[in-house]
Amino acid sequence: MDVRTLPGVRDVRIEKGEIIADADRTAIFDLMMTLRDDPRFAFEQVMDICGVDWPQREQRFDVVYNLLSVSLNHRLRVVATTDESLPVPSVWTVWPVSTWWEREAWDLFGIIFSGQPDLRRILTDYGFEGHPLRKDFPLTGYVEVRYDEDRKAVVYDRVRLTQDFRNFDFVSPWEAMTTLPGDEKVFTERAAETKADRAASLRADKP
Repeated sequence: MDVRTLPGVRDVRIEKGEIIADADRTAIFDLMMTLRDDPRFAFEQVMDICGVDWPQREQRFDVVYNLLSVSLNHRLRVVATTDESLPVPSVWTVWPVSTWWEREAWDLFGIIFSGQPDLRRILTDYGFEGHPLRKDFPLTGYVEVRYDEDRKAVVYDRVRLTQDFRNFDFVSPWEAMTTLPGDEKVFTERAAETKADRAASLRADKP
């Protein structure tokens, strides 16, 4: 399988035994059509389309396509780069299942796919702010969901962290915990035995 000569392929490399092809974003659709229909490749299935965020880069996102040829029993990973505003051509007409993966990449990373007729959130709620798998997305998020007893409905509140939750002692609970719940009696008896042993040792040391 030699994909180096295909239009749109900039580089081919092998990492950990897997073939990876770097491709131009604008050539993705034609490249995928060739990889599916050309009998030399015969990639009948796209197993996954996902994103990778590299915020220090100008084009911060990798769009990763994992392809499988069932008839020829080989795999290929195609990687294209983009940013928050440059759309990647959708491949949903090549593999209809791509709609799921492209919606997921849009939801979690904010990657735009041109020609995708159903580009909407799929894992987060419709009113969700931001894209949670971006590296600059706060771990606490922007809003929290709770059930309001007065309104008898699910409501969204802005995340407000009190100072108590900003300071941590970073002590392992197993190191800090001296008595497990239910073991109070055993701990007390053990402490009494230790005290008695210490007193006996002191008496034995006296001349």
